[in-house]
Amino acid sequence: MILHGRGISRGIGKGPILIAPDPISFLSGVNPETGIVIEPGHPLEGKDITGSVLAFEYGKGSTVGSYILYALSRNGHAPAAIINGEAETIIVVGAIMGKIPMIDRIGIPLTDLPAGQIAEVDGTGGTITIKDV
Repeated sequence: MILHGRGISRGIGKGPILIAPDPISFLSGVNPETGIVIEPGHPLEGKDITGSVLAFEYGKGSTVGSYILYALSRNGHAPAAIINGEAETIIVVGAIMGKIPMIDRIGIPLTDLPAGQIAEVDGTGGTITIKDV
C-alpha cells in the first residue's frame, strides 16, 4: 500500500508504525537519552519511540520540543520517521534539525494505519509505503 501526503523533512526512514492517539510534547514528554515516552498518562507512556515510524496528529508544548527531537537524533534514539495529521512548527523544526524524515496530510486517519507493520516514509517525495505481511 502506498499513501501520498505532503513531504516536510527530507530523507527516507523505515520502521514499525507506532501510533500515538494523543498529541505528543517532546519537552518533558520524551526522555532524550532513551527515547522512552515519560509523559504521565500519555497512551504511549513507557514505550520506546527509537527507530519507529511515529504517527501522531500534532505536537504540543514548548518550542524547546524541537531541540528534544534534535537531541533524540544526536543520541541515537529518534524515530526513523514522523507522520503527522497536520504538521506544526515545533515538530517540523525538530525533524529538520534532527534529519528525521517527516510527512503529513496523508488523507486517512492516522489511527487507520496498521500499527506494528513496517513502513517506509519518504519525506522528500511525500509517500508512505507499507509492506504487506
